[in-house]
Amino acid sequence: MKRNVLIIGAGGVAHVTAHKCAQNNKLLGDINIASRTVAKCEAIIDSIKEKGNLQSPGVLRAHQLDAYDIEATKALIRSTSSQIVINVGSPFLNMSVLEACIGTGAAYLDTAIHEDPNKVCETPPWYANYEWKRSQACKDAGVTAVLGVGFDPGVVNAYARFAYDNYFDKVESIDIIDINAGSHGRYFATNFDPEINFREFTATVWSWENSQWKANKMFEHGKEWDMPVTGKSIAYLTGHDELHSLSRFLDVPNIRFWMGFGEHYINVFNVLKNLGLLSEKPVRTARGQEIVPLEVVKAVLPDPASLAAGYTGKTCIGDLVKGTKDGQQKEVMIYNTCDHEACYAEVGSQAISYTAGVPAVAAAILIAKGTWDAKRMVNVEEQDPAPFIALMNNMGLVTRIKDEQGDRILHPIQELASREPEKMFGTA
Repeated sequence: MKRNVLIIGAGGVAHVTAHKCAQNNKLLGDINIASRTVAKCEAIIDSIKEKGNLQSPGVLRAHQLDAYDIEATKALIRSTSSQIVINVGSPFLNMSVLEACIGTGAAYLDTAIHEDPNKVCETPPWYANYEWKRSQACKDAGVTAVLGVGFDPGVVNAYARFAYDNYFDKVESIDIIDINAGSHGRYFATNFDPEINFREFTATVWSWENSQWKANKMFEHGKEWDMPVTGKSIAYLTGHDELHSLSRFLDVPNIRFWMGFGEHYINVFNVLKNLGLLSEKPVRTARGQEIVPLEVVKAVLPDPASLAAGYTGKTCIGDLVKGTKDGQQKEVMIYNTCDHEACYAEVGSQAISYTAGVPAVAAAILIAKGTWDAKRMVNVEEQDPAPFIALMNNMGLVTRIKDEQGDRILHPIQELASREPEKMFGTA
């Protein structure tokens, strides 16, 4: 059984991750938070104490760390006796932190794919460019590394796997739909790190169509979706992390990711892009200073964590899965809705950070218990989704399913128990 957690990062998702780890510290043990700015870590600890979210008396400690420094990260893992590392810092850090975990034997979790600061939208599948190259090293070291275990990627991968295994003979398509119907009241802001947010949308949009990669342009393909709770919204075909593993591990010819955007966001985005302000390439000013335009935009936009107090409305994120069962056409929607105000009341966060942070802690709990301690590198859909979904139902992210039987809470373990044993995950 693994104990003691090191959280790397001190942004909005790290804030939620720390609160949820604190709520489960009887099992998880010591909670350490590390960032380049130790004051941000200390502020998270203060908020945990203010909310009374520490399950039982225990260690809550802040640390200063440059996580690009692999040896320094190894040293902190060892000095804190951390056996689980949750990396919710910048995706630029992923490979450095992963390397530190391989070197110390600590389990590794992250919520987004690794990115090179100097490259945007690399050749698919993205995981093959960095993470999967370290798969053998993880296996040789017996290190569990769970990749992309936020919501999307993460929970949506588990939804896809559960639907694929339990409701269909053949799956023809998976459409992952992400709608944020909330309002933060600012003129313009992004719900997570602006630099990472914009990098997703400035280059080629890759989708998995007819079992091959298809290149599209951002905002080229839009569609109205009628989602539970949030209602009708326009969402656009967007490139996203989970497509790059689902296309490998599930035999599904069409896998797409759709994200909702309002007209105002699109207009501001297009102005910034057309002016060159979303470029990751350095430019030289008239004063001779070299700056990266995208970093300047990030600096002037609101910190995503600052949006939480005034955020209202709800999110809806889910998988619409279509295929055949017993020769008949069938479709299933597995989804979650989350309330911004409820998240703020519980942990002082908005729902976008909440939906990313809770799954990472659920995965950490499953690793601590041994259920997901794979001792190798895995994407979420390679793990048994049932205990993951069931655990999140009790941690603030309730999963629902909508099919021919109606719209109801999904209790995956009970669903599996009612089926033939050979239909259960991993026993076929």
